[in-house]
Amino acid sequence: MKAPIKLVLFAAVLFAFSCKQNPAETPEHKAMVEEHKLMEASHDAMSKTHDAMSDSHEKMLAAHQTIENDSIHLEMEKAHSAILAKHKQLITSHESLILNHAELETKHGSGEMSLEEMTSEHEAMKAEHETMEQEHEKIKAEHERVLKEDEKMMAEDKDKASE
Repeated sequence: MKAPIKLVLFAAVLFAFSCKQNPAETPEHKAMVEEHKLMEASHDAMSKTHDAMSDSHEKMLAAHQTIENDSIHLEMEKAHSAILAKHKQLITSHESLILNHAELETKHGSGEMSLEEMTSEHEAMKAEHETMEQEHEKIKAEHERVLKEDEKMMAEDKDKASE
């Protein structure tokens, strides 16, 4: 009589452990995966902006070749180069964040990491991502300001040359 009770108890314990939910199927994990997709989309936008900034820098350099080596224009070029370097560093940091986030997904999905650990790290990464997006917007605004100043100076130079 004790053997069937032990067998039923063993089967119940085995069933309880075999029905453990896959961490990758939890709503929290699925939400993290969706936010990762948003981070990647944000990164793509940052990269496209950087490409446009680089193109505008090349155009600026080409336009400045038609004028004499004016210290004001050279300073403008240096300011623009500094903005590009700062933006490139931001993109590199963001790439690292995305890789770390993907690793977080993998660790949680495989069960290496608990839900609590994943949630904590994800929230920290999410905050870092938001900070990077804010920095991106500041750099973009600074870039626009420098471009407008350069366009204004180029127009003034053109007016002086036509006089």
